[in-house]
Amino acid sequence: MASSLFETVLVPIASERDAENTSQAILREITDHESAVHVVHVIEKAGGAPDKAGVEQREERAERIFERVETELADEPVVLETEILYGTDVATAILEHARRLDATSIVFTPRGASRWKKLLSGDVAQKLLSNTDRPLLVLPPGDTDE
Repeated sequence: MASSLFETVLVPIASERDAENTSQAILREITDHESAVHVVHVIEKAGGAPDKAGVEQREERAERIFERVETELADEPVVLETEILYGTDVATAILEHARRLDATSIVFTPRGASRWKKLLSGDVAQKLLSNTDRPLLVLPPGDTDE
């Protein structure tokens, strides 16, 4: 029997706002399935250069992100796991973790950014799309006030 795309889902989350948008998209799209949802936040290391913020501060931010997801999905029939990943490239960290988990899909909502910001910082979504070896599902973010 073929496995479901939603059997082991890896969900990268970038911020608290992203946690809310993505959680709402998950509620609309995949909570009808028996799923193991693995939510990750990648702390990007500068690779020898000074980091933008201290690791402890960014770990605290990740915990706030996870709390928001846990609150949103508390009453849903999914097994929820959270983990902080570390790496010099966000997309690579996500893809490597997906392989370790043997994730059946990587699911996220698009994050708004200008073309310049994507050009300068690298477009994680494009890197995921170009380098993934498993299904990549981009869920619509839904209605937001912003």
